[in-house]
Parts: sequence; C-alpha cells; structure tokens
Amino acid sequence: MTDLTWAVQMRHIRYVLAAADHGSFRKAAAILNIQESAISRRVRDLEAWLGTPLFIRNPGGVQLTPAGHQFVFHGRRTIAEIRSVQSEISTIGKGQTGKLHIGIFSSLASGFLSDLIQKFRTRHRAIHLCYVDGNSTGNIAAALRQQRLDVAFVIAPSRSEGCESRRLWNERLFAALPVGHPLARRIEIYLGSLTDETFIISDTPPGQEIHDHLIQRFATLGRRPIIRYQDVGRDNLMLLVALGHGVTLTSEATTGAYFPGVTYRPVIGETLSFSVMWSPKNTNPALHLLLDLARSMSEITGRSEVTSSSAGSRLIAAPSRSHDPSR
Repeated sequence: MTDLTWAVQMRHIRYVLAAADHGSFRKAAAILNIQESAISRRVRDLEAWLGTPLFIRNPGGVQLTPAGHQFVFHGRRTIAEIRSVQSEISTIGKGQTGKLHIGIFSSLASGFLSDLIQKFRTRHRAIHLCYVDGNSTGNIAAALRQQRLDVAFVIAPSRSEGCESRRLWNERLFAALPVGHPLARRIEIYLGSLTDETFIISDTPPGQEIHDHLIQRFATLGRRPIIRYQDVGRDNLMLLVALGHGVTLTSEATTGAYFPGVTYRPVIGETLSFSVMWSPKNTNPALHLLLDLARSMSEITGRSEVTSSSAGSRLIAAPSRSHDPSR
C-alpha cells in the first residue's frame, strides 16, 4: 500500500469527484483522459490510507458510501479553496490586486504627488495603499531595503546603498509667515528679505533638508540663518508660526492646508526637488505599476531625472535672474 500520509494529491481528490459525478470509474477515466486502472488504483490507495471504503463497487458502476459522501463534500470545498487562492495569487502577480506601503515626505493636499496617487487609485482600485509619514532618509532607506516600505517620496534623497531613486518633480518654496508680518503684504518675496528672521524648523523631516537649503542659500548672501529646532510635527510648527515664534519654509503642495494666523508667500527663485526611492530587489508588481505611472507623468512635465543610489540628489537652488533689492 502506498503511504499517503504526506502525499494526498489533487489528483486523488479529482479522481474521487469524477467517479462520484459520473457513477463509474470507466466514465471518469474517459472524462479525465486517463486509464481506468489508474483511477481504480489511486482510489484504492486512498481508501486504504483512510481505512474505509469511499465507494460501493458493482457491475453497473460505483456508489458513494457515507464516508465517500463526506470525502466528496470536503473535496469540493478543498478544490474551490485552491482555485480561489490560485486566482488571488495570480491577480497579485499581475499587479491587479495587492498592497503598497508608501512613505510620504510631501503633502497629499495638492501637486504632483496628489495627482499621481489619484490616477493610480483610479486605474488600480483593487490595490490597497498604506501611507506612512517619513522619518529620516536613512530610516526610509532601511525600510525600503527590508521591504517594510515599497516606495518613498522624499526631498533630495541622500546616498543610500541598496536603493534607487528618480527625481520626479519640483515645487516652489514658500515662506510661512504670521498674518501680521510686514512681508505678508507682498505678493512674493526674496530669500534675502528673510535674513533677519528666526526660522523655526521641525526635528522631523523635512526639517533637515530645509536646514541644509537655508545654510546653502544664505551662504551666497554672506549670511548665516538663525535657526531654532522644535520637536513638533508640521501642524504644531505652523501654529508656532501663527503665535509669532518665527517663520519657516515649506513646499508648494503643503500650502493647500489652512492654518489660522498663517499666510504663505512664494520665495522668488527657490525650489525643492522631490524624488521617488525604492529597492531594486522589491518584486511587488504593484510597486512597478506605480513607478511606471510616476515616470510617465514626470516625463510629460519634463522633470524626470534618474539618479543612482550612489549619486543621490540635491535640493535645487535656482536663484531668479531678477535683481533682489534686499541684497
């Protein structure tokens, strides 16, 4: 007797179901296009392993025993469950369903990232999107390598081994000011107009990127910015601006969020570069659908630029050709 303890195969179930449906091993064999002896032998092996007959055999065919009826009931459920799993796995493999874990540095209020997410959801409604606020680029890179995150949208990713990045879009830089600030009366301002201001920056991203941008750009003005770090998130940082604790810089997309007592003014000639980061070892089909859409959208706007994991990218400082009267 064959030991079927670990070897009850799909064909054993299929043979029993076919014989039960057609009342005959001969007819079941014809339907399955195999020898009748093969079905008879496999069913006998299965009955010997179970310790009870599944069929009553007679010259006119076969009939199910009570144990056979129970086996058929569970066999049909097993086949249906396996087919369901097969279909589900197949759709995941094709990127039709699944899940994406997305690290966010920018705002979803408006702009390129908002448009990207909306288009992706419209095209792939069965893919569940999970959002995670960014910590630091280093932590994000580790999360990408470990595939706790599938993709991250970041400001100027630093050199991160094991990750790839692509610059996708630029956003104008805005000053967040108290509504009563003298510069709030202007439509737009120069960075040089802020040289005597105290900048409050969050310890959380993109605080470090804003800090580096200020240091770099103020150096071209022969000044060093006054920067005070605050261990708060973006919402409370804006409330501190409203209370007069200082001013801060933010990207264009974030200006879609309203905070009482805060007004935004574009800083002439200053932009931030945003990139997408991912691990090339991540085989999630949904990830590659998102990357393809992001690339195509970026190429339409003419902003796409591939950067290797070793090269990284930097904030864009694009001073205006207009004269800055504050210098």
